[in-house]
Amino acid sequence: MKLDTASKFSYRLGTGLKAGADLIQLLQSEASLGSGKHRAEISNLVQGTKSGHALSDIMQQRPYFPRLMTSIVRVGEETGKVEQALLTLSRHYDHQIATRRSFFTAISWPMLQLVAGILIISILIYLLGILTPSSGGQMTDILGFGLRGGSGVLWFWFYLAIVFGCIAGGVFAFLKNVAGVQNTIPLLYKIPVFGSSIQTITITRLCWTLSLALGSGLDPIRSIALALDSTDSDYYRLGSSKSEQAIRSGASLSEALRATEVLPSDFIQRVDIAEMAGVDAESLAHLSKEYDERAKQAIKVLSGIASGVIRVAVMGVLIFMIFRIASSVFGFYQIPNEPIDPHRRF
Repeated sequence: MKLDTASKFSYRLGTGLKAGADLIQLLQSEASLGSGKHRAEISNLVQGTKSGHALSDIMQQRPYFPRLMTSIVRVGEETGKVEQALLTLSRHYDHQIATRRSFFTAISWPMLQLVAGILIISILIYLLGILTPSSGGQMTDILGFGLRGGSGVLWFWFYLAIVFGCIAGGVFAFLKNVAGVQNTIPLLYKIPVFGSSIQTITITRLCWTLSLALGSGLDPIRSIALALDSTDSDYYRLGSSKSEQAIRSGASLSEALRATEVLPSDFIQRVDIAEMAGVDAESLAHLSKEYDERAKQAIKVLSGIASGVIRVAVMGVLIFMIFRIASSVFGFYQIPNEPIDPHRRF
């Protein structure tokens, strides 16, 4: 389920339940909204609830529903506060959506510049193939790539696809932890400015989820597991078993978080203070808001870095093209100035 869909679904269902509407009727209404996949999955919820199954049990059997949503709904059912849990969950998803939107908005202009640069080069390659000089033959290949006309444009796009494909493949491999590449995350965090910004955003998401889970009444073992899982990183997920062992051995929440060996010490210290005050959920909610402000600054930093990298890439390509064109033009005009070879045939 996409974040936007999850937010709207949680909000509509939570608002309806808070107003006293029947769950099955709400689900039947929901089954007429959204994509075909969404309608089919909600229809399964309708059939399951009619058969007397708990909503969280049906969600757990369907990979479509996020694990966080399934767990929070289960806690809501156990505490009799499903509507409150769903509305809180909706705000959590809205926060994630706003975070992503801020980043992509910041890099949209540099991305447009990159696309414009690619289109200009493509048009130039195409013109080299369809225009002919007055003396006949082909236009001088001022780019020096050997690409002309429509076929040249296609080859140019093919080379670009390889480059961008390699970048996308690298990102995908990192997100899916191919060959354990996420074990390099501690090294990534040591990169000045960039690393600390990435860590701040990750801890913010973890803190939001932990606050939401504990505030909904979920036990610490499942709360920590959900919080670590919300980072979408196997590097953090590996700490789940360690925290569970610590809690079962009688450790406090902060001690269990420290046992994961993946969280920054300042975050654990703040949780420890909240725990000593005896207000874990409330203090974590306040802490999550504080980290939210840090995350906003981190997003500005990351978007600035991304914008700078894209701008440098665009400028580099354009400067490279200018020098290629200049060398071709100057090389062409240099021919008449060469000494005449009496044995040369024209």
